[in-house]
This record gives sequence, structure tokens and C-alpha cells, in this order.
Amino acid sequence: MKIVSLKGQISLITGLHIGGGDDVMKIGGIDNQVIKDTLTNKPYIPGSSIKGKLRSLLEWDSKVAGYNNGNPFGSNCLNLIPQNDMEKAQNLIKLFGDSASESKFGFTRISIGDCFVSSECCELTLSEAKYENVIDRISGKAQHPRQIERVPAGIKFDYDIRIKILDGDDESALKGLVTRGLELIERDYLGGSGSRGYGRVEFSNKTNWC
Repeated sequence: MKIVSLKGQISLITGLHIGGGDDVMKIGGIDNQVIKDTLTNKPYIPGSSIKGKLRSLLEWDSKVAGYNNGNPFGSNCLNLIPQNDMEKAQNLIKLFGDSASESKFGFTRISIGDCFVSSECCELTLSEAKYENVIDRISGKAQHPRQIERVPAGIKFDYDIRIKILDGDDESALKGLVTRGLELIERDYLGGSGSRGYGRVEFSNKTNWC
């Protein structure tokens, strides 16, 4: 076995919101805060958020989304996959793991660390409050105003993605899936409220594995 890694930066093209699940709502405060590191109180991007988005988009891109009744794709659905899509489907299972109790694909190959603010951005403003509301279709007036906290455009985060390569794995194919997934996230969005323009990002160094 060997472990390969891909490191770079995530640059925010538009504001990013990944919720923090606040326990306390302060009067006059932010209605929906971003997740923050408890040690530094600075926002970060959970590795799980990137991994989940990566997997979802790659399942659609590989034509296997929907075979498992809305659940992540696994080996229990391989018998439904056309033969010309089989190799990519199997590599997806190897990369992200399999829920089957007795899987022939082994353990999950990919791990994605939490992404913290790049050192060059630590002194910048890391949070902004964006007001949103609902427009009454008859009166044209704004209703239910609320504040959404975002990490502003221009902030960068460091990412670190690693893949375990086992004997018999197609290393090039697994790397290619990750690179393709990052490209798909760039074309889509990361975090919440993507349909409203949030979460447009750019990954640097998408192919320079080491």
C-alpha cells in the first residue's frame, strides 16, 4: 500500500456559507452562523462537506446516482449498472467505500482533512452578514428579513486530500476521479444556498499529486 496526497488552496469566488449549528440565538444577532474552529474562532471548511459534495457529483457524473433509492451508491447496485459504466462504478466504490457488510472492495481509499484559513488571509475580514428576505408576490414588499453569515469572497483555505492505493487498484483512475470531482465542484458550488450564488470556489493544484 502507498498513500498519495493532493494539496492546494480553495479560493472563494463568492461568499461561502457552511452552517455551524448554533445552540444560542441572540436577539439582533446573526440568524444562521458559519461553522468555526473552537480554538481560533475562525471559519473552516469541514472535510466531510467536500467529501460529500465530491461523492454526490461524481455519482451523477458516472451515471450511477439514483440506483440506491437516494442513498450513496454501493456494491449492492452493481448488477443494475450497464457494462460500459462498470469500471468507473467500481472505482467509485473503492474511492468512497461500501456499506455492504462483506464487501470485496476493501476500505475507503479517500480522506479529506478539514480546510483552515490560509496564513495569507488570517488578518483579513473572515465574516460578513448578508441580509435576505422573501418578497410578497402581491404587495412587492420584503418579508421575514434574516441575516446569513458568510465567509466573504477572496478568502482562501488550505486543502489536503489523500488516497490509499492498494495492490490491484488503478492509481491513475482514482486520482482522475478526485480531480474530476474538484472540477465539478468548481462548476457547481460548495456549502449552502448555491442557487442564490453562494459557494462558487476554485481549487488550485488539482493534478499535482505527490
